[in-house]
Amino acid sequence: MSVDGFIADQNDNVGPLFEWYGNGDVATTLGDPDRVFHVSAASAEYIRSTSGNVRAAVIGRHLFDITNGWHGVPAAGDHVFVVTHQPPTDWGFPDAPFTFVTDGVPSAIAQAQAYAADGDVSVTSGDIGRQALETGLVDEVHLSVAPVILGSGKRFFGSSALPQQLLENPRTIEGDRVLHLIYSVRPS
Repeated sequence: MSVDGFIADQNDNVGPLFEWYGNGDVATTLGDPDRVFHVSAASAEYIRSTSGNVRAAVIGRHLFDITNGWHGVPAAGDHVFVVTHQPPTDWGFPDAPFTFVTDGVPSAIAQAQAYAADGDVSVTSGDIGRQALETGLVDEVHLSVAPVILGSGKRFFGSSALPQQLLENPRTIEGDRVLHLIYSVRPS
């Protein structure tokens, strides 16, 4: 995200927010072996340590649409649960490991947790992440802050305000042109 809290501009352009995915010497992936990033050693270790146990991801329909579901290959984990009002009828990858969940974020997370068993579930930022945090379904918040000010756009926690919540002190990992912050969520 940008220093001022945005994950994209109003047109879903991310600009230089993901520059750090290609500015290093260490090849790594989030899970898809064909999607290789070249990052700093510190960012590679962060990616390996946080994505290595991810078995399922929960995303929103908007991200699914703008990425075309990564052409049927989960970006991280083995299975993606897409929160949507209406599943697509014309997606070109019907046998891909994607489940379309029409009864809300808590249901998608429950299904992802059942699938992941003792593995981790990743929840994307934006409105889906905000809803998961609001309902107490998030253990940690991970931020990768790029030294960019977008000025306006789509906020990390979506379009609605969250109630005030105190997080634990962050663990920090300094990459090249990115600062990775991991906050444990305090029980309320």
